[in-house]
Amino acid sequence: MESEENCEKKMSSKPKRGGNIIPLTGAAAVLTLAVTLVITAINNRRNSKKKDLPGCNFRVNLSASEILKLADRIIAKSKEVHDAVASIPLDKVTYKNVISPLAELDAQQFPLVQSCVVLKLVSTSDKVRKASALAEKKIDIHVSSCSKREDVYLVVKAFASRGEWMGPEARRYVQCLIRDFERNGLNLTATKREEVQRLRAQIEELSFQYVQNLNDDSTTLLFHENELVGLPSEFLKTLEKVENGMFKVTMKSHHVAAVLELCKVGRTRRLVATAYGKRCAKVNLSVLEDLVQVRHKFARLLGYSNYAEYALNLRMAKTSSKVLEFLEDISSTLSDLAEKELALLKELKKQEEGELPFGVEDLLYYVKNVELHQFDLDLGALKQYFPVDLVLSGIFKIFQDLFGLRFEQIADSDVWHSDVRVFSVFDLSSGELLGYFYLDLYAREGKYGQTCVVALQNGSLAMNGARQVPVALLISQLQKDIGSISCLLRFSEVVNLFHEFGHVVQHLCNHASFARFSGLRVDRDFVEIPAKVLEYWCYESFSLKLISGFHQDITKPIKDEICRSLKRWRHSFSALKLKQEVLYCLFDQIIHSAENVDVVELFKHLHPKVMLGLPMLEGTNPASCFPRCAIGYEAACYSRLWSEVFAADIFTSKFRDGLLDQSVGMQFRTKVLAPGGAKDPVEILTDFLGREPSIQTFIDNKIEFSL
Repeated sequence: MESEENCEKKMSSKPKRGGNIIPLTGAAAVLTLAVTLVITAINNRRNSKKKDLPGCNFRVNLSASEILKLADRIIAKSKEVHDAVASIPLDKVTYKNVISPLAELDAQQFPLVQSCVVLKLVSTSDKVRKASALAEKKIDIHVSSCSKREDVYLVVKAFASRGEWMGPEARRYVQCLIRDFERNGLNLTATKREEVQRLRAQIEELSFQYVQNLNDDSTTLLFHENELVGLPSEFLKTLEKVENGMFKVTMKSHHVAAVLELCKVGRTRRLVATAYGKRCAKVNLSVLEDLVQVRHKFARLLGYSNYAEYALNLRMAKTSSKVLEFLEDISSTLSDLAEKELALLKELKKQEEGELPFGVEDLLYYVKNVELHQFDLDLGALKQYFPVDLVLSGIFKIFQDLFGLRFEQIADSDVWHSDVRVFSVFDLSSGELLGYFYLDLYAREGKYGQTCVVALQNGSLAMNGARQVPVALLISQLQKDIGSISCLLRFSEVVNLFHEFGHVVQHLCNHASFARFSGLRVDRDFVEIPAKVLEYWCYESFSLKLISGFHQDITKPIKDEICRSLKRWRHSFSALKLKQEVLYCLFDQIIHSAENVDVVELFKHLHPKVMLGLPMLEGTNPASCFPRCAIGYEAACYSRLWSEVFAADIFTSKFRDGLLDQSVGMQFRTKVLAPGGAKDPVEILTDFLGREPSIQTFIDNKIEFSL
């Protein structure tokens, strides 16, 4: 997802005296910031026409034909550089004629590649989106072919053997180049290399088949209305009715979640949970067993003992034993709390349903029941306190104050839709331009349907000392204002926006020399940690008041008791919820670190052990409907929990007692965000915390805020 360096003149802009420093707090500070951004935009509009951003090589609004032509030029230039590197005699290799051209190519071409492929996510033109998808396919094929070029690999390997390093980051870059080539089998014989590619294709085919089987599943159950007591009438209206008046419930997640959370009839919950757990039982268990065996074979061919070792070699955790120890520690230290939580739920079921045994199908319903009665939270009404512009202004203020940044909206920049806003980001003290970001927040036809951050250009340092600034895009699917009614955000959307804006700042504050290590191109166990840290501001009273205000009178922020309830709600039944997650993570790690595992028996063994004696539902096996272990997170399902744990350690240890402490924020910016992928993530966190990261703070938080 990233790029590299561009030989642009280093730009800095001295802030006007006083700049955007805001000495106020609360709604007044947010209003001041909002007015400042508007004035900046108006002044820029007066002084400029539609223009490109200085130092940004991402191209906006290419036509379909321009996209395809640019893709061809990208491929031609890449081939030219790779051919030139491959032509260097092995006894003539230098940093300047081998490593520098590859690094410069990465830096310069990435924003051009993104110019071709990002439009499939955001363009209003179907023709442009199709051309963008076609360009991406062509570029991907070329990139794949480059990763298999033995001639380039041998030249890079020859340079590495000379040991002539330009510095630790350059050394790390060369090691990454060699590792990438060798993970494609270029250190193997031609016959084994062909086998690597054959196995890779087989893995892709089996992964796709597993997921496709789940997508094609058409299982439905029929229920009378009295079997769906507790479900809102609005939900029942969305269900298909058959001739005899029964309601058809599908196994799509929104149907299943509604029944398991809200239906008062235990038998219905059990039937739905069982049917959901039986999806693709026969076909996908076979597919998964084949898939895991092929993965192990693939990994062994590349010199690893099993697939988990291959997958974790690129990750912060490094070894399967470390992952298993991490998961077991989380599970065992939370067992006492989970027992208390489960006892409470069992007692509730006894009161409501008598002596019927408690099963896994009851967890969501009774957790929801407790949350509704114990927390004074109406999440629907809570939206009234989160008008989108106020939330954004509050986020800007927090990030500016905490990290020593200055945001300026740029009017009249070339954009792909009138809703898109563009900002420049400066270092508050020096005035140095750090980069740009685009905000494309509102839903429209043809637009990518998820909230995410996309790198458009990576920061890097060219051989001549010129720094290329990073550029990011934040995409979301918020609803636009309707007349005088402001767009109001659900609390989950507020948290998502805060999280993704954390990724924007993570990308822009990176200061690595190589685009390979820029911004979001970091260890995949590490990439979510900074954004997860910043989610904590959404649950603290001080910061919640900065980003909230009643939509009809924004000087009235959210109340203290609601802030406290949100924090308690976040941690409610967290031990049981985490136990469920650990269960699936253990399964994923074990099947990918050991040979010939019986996936059916493994889940039967793990389930009662981890889930405090609760058995699996009869006839089900989660292995048949667990897509994360089939594609995307194979041998790495633990990674989300890993990020949560170390984010908790960072926030509690460093930020909880000073939410806008700029001295700590600047340490975080320089020690955690700036290195990017140029430094080992464990070293980064140890340097920032002053010790090795620990799971204990995460556990303590769960206990502190438990029911």
